[in-house]
Amino acid sequence: MAQQFRIHGGWRLVLSDLGVRIEAMLKRAKLPLDLFNRTEESTIDASSYFRLWDALEAELGSEAGLRVGQAVNAEAFSPPLFAALCSADFNTAAARLSRYKLLVGPLTLDVDVGPIETAVVLGCVGAPRLPRSLGMMEMVFLTAFARLATRCPIQPIAVESPDVLSDPPAHEAFFGCAVTSGDRFRITFAAIDGVRPFLTSDLEMWSFLRPVLDRRLMELEASASTAERVHAALMELLPSGRASVDDVAGSLGVGRRSLQRRLAAENTTFQTELDQTREHLARFYLTESPMPSQEIAFLLGYDDANSFFRAFHRWTGTTPERVRRGRLGAG
Repeated sequence: MAQQFRIHGGWRLVLSDLGVRIEAMLKRAKLPLDLFNRTEESTIDASSYFRLWDALEAELGSEAGLRVGQAVNAEAFSPPLFAALCSADFNTAAARLSRYKLLVGPLTLDVDVGPIETAVVLGCVGAPRLPRSLGMMEMVFLTAFARLATRCPIQPIAVESPDVLSDPPAHEAFFGCAVTSGDRFRITFAAIDGVRPFLTSDLEMWSFLRPVLDRRLMELEASASTAERVHAALMELLPSGRASVDDVAGSLGVGRRSLQRRLAAENTTFQTELDQTREHLARFYLTESPMPSQEIAFLLGYDDANSFFRAFHRWTGTTPERVRRGRLGAG
């Protein structure tokens, strides 16, 4: 069974406040119509989670991320967000969100605290990149969250998005800075704002929440198959050219032979998972980006384009350029 992610009931409140036609959205996403009505928190896999966001963008339009990010309030907070709100400052909160983000959805936060700035890079599990609305929502929410906790009009010093915005002035008005083009969703705050005290700091509440969240995280990690964990590790390692079984085993904290035995128990092999991950990423880069084949080859961990061409033909029976031309023809 694929790894399952919780859907917090607070989302129904946010969607209702935004006037979203929830039933229509769930139908569009091909998800159960009672997803937000169950007595216990619902769970869905990563692909379903991203379909939900695509459907939400279809309902709200291209500025869904900006609207949803501003609409999320403390009433809709899930336990991981409350844990972050209880932090001493934004840097501490970002570290907690990074640790527990998978309890919110198939998302990742890479936090880099430096002497001049605190940068947060957003990523995802189970897809090459975040959906447009979801990536923007996360950056809007982080900014609104910092303002809520400090009661100060904090403004990021840089915001990057890989997607073109349909309404740049609205985003600039919210952030207080322009949103520039980049290869990922990244938001940066001044160092002084990273350590600005949270007025919502609550050590007692954090002491109560921490063991609950740690237990949930262990349960989530245990629910993931070895193949899923290998896939997630490869998504992070491939761009740096590290794609060997030893690299992945080290990333997952297991021995090479143990990893191979676990994959065999799931009727797969490391090479199969590596090929599938590379093919999935290759098709995404070819159809959704203008990157040349040499650059794609590098991102997939190949030393040269010819090796990539041969591997792609073995996987698909066709060439990268034919896949790219087919996409352009369909558009």
